[in-house]
Order: sequence, then C-alpha cells, then structure tokens
Amino acid sequence: MNNIVYFKKKSSNNLVIRSLKNVWHPCAQIKYPVENKSNFYKIPLIPISHGNGPWLIDVSGKRYLDAISSWWVNLFGHSNSYINKALKNQLNKLEHVMLSNLTHKPVIKLSEKLSSLTQYKLGHCFYGSDGASAVEVALKMSFHYWYNKGFLNKKKFICLQNSYHGETLGALAVTNIQSFKEIYTSLLNKTYIITTPDSRNINKGNSANEIARCAIFDLEILLKKNHNKIAAIIIEPLVQCAGGMIMYDSIYLKLVREICNNYNIHLIADEIAVGCGRTGKFFACEHAEIWPDFLCLSKGITGGYLPLSLVMTTDKIYNSIYYKNNINIFLHSHSYSGNPLACCAALATLEIFNKDNILQRISQDMKKITKALTSLITHPKIINFRQKGMIWAFDVIIEDPEQIETFSKKFFVAALKNELLLRPIGNTVYLMPPYILNKNEIQHMTSAIFQTFNEVIT
Repeated sequence: MNNIVYFKKKSSNNLVIRSLKNVWHPCAQIKYPVENKSNFYKIPLIPISHGNGPWLIDVSGKRYLDAISSWWVNLFGHSNSYINKALKNQLNKLEHVMLSNLTHKPVIKLSEKLSSLTQYKLGHCFYGSDGASAVEVALKMSFHYWYNKGFLNKKKFICLQNSYHGETLGALAVTNIQSFKEIYTSLLNKTYIITTPDSRNINKGNSANEIARCAIFDLEILLKKNHNKIAAIIIEPLVQCAGGMIMYDSIYLKLVREICNNYNIHLIADEIAVGCGRTGKFFACEHAEIWPDFLCLSKGITGGYLPLSLVMTTDKIYNSIYYKNNINIFLHSHSYSGNPLACCAALATLEIFNKDNILQRISQDMKKITKALTSLITHPKIINFRQKGMIWAFDVIIEDPEQIETFSKKFFVAALKNELLLRPIGNTVYLMPPYILNKNEIQHMTSAIFQTFNEVIT
C-alpha cells in the first residue's frame, strides 16, 4: 500500500489532491505525496459525494456504512427527509439573528423542550456552536457563581483520568489525554485529576459497582483537603469516549452527586457525546436518577446537521449571575449563538425521538447488535468486550505498543474496503452507529467488522 489515492476516476484524484493542498484536516496531518512520496501516512482520503441514511457514497460510487455516525453526530443518518423539510421551511423564514436582546421561536421552543426533558430540573439554555465551547461556558459559569457568592478561592476544577472535554484551552485543561495536550501544557491551568471508575478492571476480580465505589474514595480524599479551592468536577457520564470508550457503573454518578452536595462544589455533566439517547436514555445522567448543576450537549442534538452546543443549568445558578452590573453578569457570547436553523434542526431531531419512539427502538437494536457481535468475546486476541446503550467496544491485544497506531490505521483502511467507516482509538475498536439501521444493515455492519478484524490480525 504505497499510494494515497485509491480511486479510478480522474475527478476523484483531483479532489484528493486539491484537498491535500488547501484543507487542514483535523487529526490527519497527511504528508502531501508530490512533496515526498516515500514519507506520508498510507491512508486514503475519501472524497464524499453524498449521504443516504446510514450510508456515505464517495464520488466514485463506492458506499460506506457510517458505523461511527460521523464522529457521533448523525443520529438518524444522512439526508434525513424529516430534518431536511424542517430546515427548508425555516430557511424561508429566518436564517440567523443575533441572540443578544433579540429572540426567536426556534430557540425558545428548543429551550422549553430540553428543560421539560430534565423534568424542569435544568433550564436557562446558553448556546454555543461546538462541544468545547459548551465546556468553556460551563467552567466559566461555575467559577462566576462562586465569585458572585464571595468564594473567590474556588477556581480549580477536577477531571477524571483519560477524560476528554475538548481542545480549546479551558476544555483542554480538564482533558487528560496526553496526545492532545502535551505540547500545550504550559498554556493550561492546573487541574486535579482523579481515578477513573474503569469497568475493564473487573478482570481483576471486582464488579463494576465495586470499582466505581473504590474510585469515589479518590474524590472524597481530594475534597476533604481542597474543597475550598474547587469550583466543580466535570465528568463524562457512563462512557469516556475519546479516552478509549471507557465505561463505568451508574452508581459512580450517584455517589459523585452526593459528594458534590456534601462539599459544596458543582457537578458538570459533559453529555456532548453520550447525550441524546446514546446510552439508552435521552440523558446519561438519568441512569443514576440524578441531575448535575450544569449539563453540556452538542454533537447529536441537531441530528448531525448543523453546529450547535448548549449548557443547561439550574434556577439557583442562573439567578446568582442575573445581576445589576457588568462586573457580575456573565459576559460570554457567540456570533451564531442560538442560530435559528441549528435550533430548527434540533427541534426536528427531538420530534423524531418522540414520533418514532426512538428510545424504545434502540433498546431493541441494542440486543440485536450485541447478539450479532457475541462471538468476538471468545476470540483470543480480543479483551474487554463492552456495551453501553448504542455504543460497543472491544480492545485488541497488540504485543508491541509501538504497533498500536499502525493497527488503528490498517483497521480504518481495511474497513473502508469492506464498505464500513470505522476509526479505532488506538487498539480500541468501537461502534457508535446511527439509530436507524435495518436488519440487513446491522448484518452488513457486524459481518464487515469480523471480516476487517480477521484481515488485519492475520
């Protein structure tokens, strides 16, 4: 495999070359082949023409089942007719208006619907454009609350090992994946990092519940000594996605909520990846029957159509920052905050959940897909097969740690040849498909994984 271009049509080749020359692709610094043909990543750049349901089709006509929902956003597939229609209707009314001192129906309706989904425990939606922006907002709001209350020392944050919360500087400070932050460490505020309740440790004889209870001691020890300095803890409820699809028991969420109450710190739930039904309930926190002080949403909230993020919080926190002077009010803004088109896509997404009874549907799909994947559990090269809602993952045993990156690239390329879009995280292979797969598509996805795995491992 010594050429970056795998397409027969000349137009495909031209698009790849033009993209390599002009587009900076995230997480894919591909060496431009004309410059040095012997020194570039041996992975393809796929020029996509269009999408249809769970399928992506490239300009040469080859299709790929999007088994990762295009970075976990396309809940109902590509070119969804219901969302398309809603956007076309909105486009004829209002495409954008600033949200400072102005408002509009889509942002009001969306905020009301989301609040109702939390049983009105959370509301006051503050809108941004992407997940990292939502995390930045939640961190700043937490600090601002304590500032207004006179607790000027409460400005530190806690995150879990292997956490990921985004790559802007505030979000990166509470991210614990070194590959993302190592170069930028000198720019970041220092953060407390505590043990993650990783359920993969059940291999050592403990249950997932016991592991979660043990991990909570680390938090309590930290807070006993430092709670006066700490504003909030931020966690990804139930699944630490970018950290390797680390899953844990919901008892951890319940215990964290209790400890936050006891030590007077905020709980920030980053549901950017795990919200919107991904864990089997609309909000992951519902599994523990708790609500955080701040809840961040993005990714799937618009069905993968348009950039939108938001932070929901309580009346108590909102009222503390609803102030009479410019020093104490929350001065933070985004040009596209609450964009009407994005809010319209989000409303259509929520309507699909309701009209198509999506949470019930995915509870059935979970069983079908898990059953189709069960033979992976006994494979001698596979460990830690796990599942949480519409997320499946397993770890591949790679003897040489230096070969892990090579494995993930090979798996990605081999999966494409088998009409499947997958991007392993190191030696962790995972599925996070859209919620619309039919029987044949589930069969294709699972059989393609087996075929790809066998091709790469043998």
